[in-house]
Amino acid sequence: MTDIDQRPLSDLRSSTVVDSDGDKIGTVSDVYIDTDTGQPEWLAVSTGLFGTKVSFIPLADASFAGEDLQVPYAKSLVKDAPRAEADGQLSPEEEAALYQHYGRGTGSGMRAGGTSGRTDTKIGRDVSGPETDDAMTRSEEEVDVSKRKQDAGTARLRKWIETENVQMTVPVRREKARLVTEPITDDNIDQALSGGDLTTEEHEVTLSEEVVDVDKRVVPKERVRLETDVETHEVGVDEQVRKERIAMDNDAQTRR
Repeated sequence: MTDIDQRPLSDLRSSTVVDSDGDKIGTVSDVYIDTDTGQPEWLAVSTGLFGTKVSFIPLADASFAGEDLQVPYAKSLVKDAPRAEADGQLSPEEEAALYQHYGRGTGSGMRAGGTSGRTDTKIGRDVSGPETDDAMTRSEEEVDVSKRKQDAGTARLRKWIETENVQMTVPVRREKARLVTEPITDDNIDQALSGGDLTTEEHEVTLSEEVVDVDKRVVPKERVRLETDVETHEVGVDEQVRKERIAMDNDAQTRR
């Protein structure tokens, strides 16, 4: 009894298959069993080549080497093996061709001319490449919107000098001479008799007036500076995104 016989078939599926030198051949996509004995007989290995076809390798003499499943055949021998559709059934003709290719005829204990079929409890396989698991991953593009700041213009303060006329009315005072005659009284009699009896005299009074002198001075009136306000408006984004879609193709044809 080999170590494969002691392990469930689920351990075989998705295992990496390597050849006798340890070179990777592909990944187990299915295990085909003998329809008469119910024993696992063939490994269906996806190598990523030849479209939907897989390479079939005898399970006999295969063993686990760590996590990999090692078969006693060279990678080139598996590559040149007769191809068959992975449709769940090996016809007698296909099995006979495979037995002959691997040198395992009836003398080696293998039954020639029989049929082998895929196990019912199988997992999905990726026929487009060598690696797979039990499901497809559907992805889609999403719009990732970000914002960045950029220069939108320049605002500046500019100061210049303008000249304008200023008109105003300013009140000014001016002295005028006015003749005043007063009678002689006891209060002014002494002043009246202080001079000669009859004389010739002149008496003058200096008159004054206000005149307007105009001068200019610089007076600060106000402070002016620049500030920014933020306005928010809506910008439409119109972009195309790609989405993967998954659909099931149910092909129930069985090869006999």
